[in-house]
Amino acid sequence: MSEAYVVGHITVKNAEMWAEYRSKVPQTLAPWGAELVFRGRQVAALAGESPHPDIVVIRFPSVAAVNDWFSSPAYQALIPLREQAADVLLLSYES
Repeated sequence: MSEAYVVGHITVKNAEMWAEYRSKVPQTLAPWGAELVFRGRQVAALAGESPHPDIVVIRFPSVAAVNDWFSSPAYQALIPLREQAADVLLLSYES
């Protein structure tokens, strides 16, 4: 079985709301065996353009775990807060 990753490209609109959202996400990840790989801020675009200055990468044990996490009531409840706090592009990848 392949691992899967969620990559979020982020532009924060409201820092306080974003901090609240970030504080609540880890509890939604635990049931799916997911772990935060890293959070970062773009230093430079070496090729092409990236409209979002921040990034997050989360590792999951499978694509099914990604889908179950994203559709879980716990994470779905956070989406309105996320949408108010930041512009986020969430992508999933399989390795």
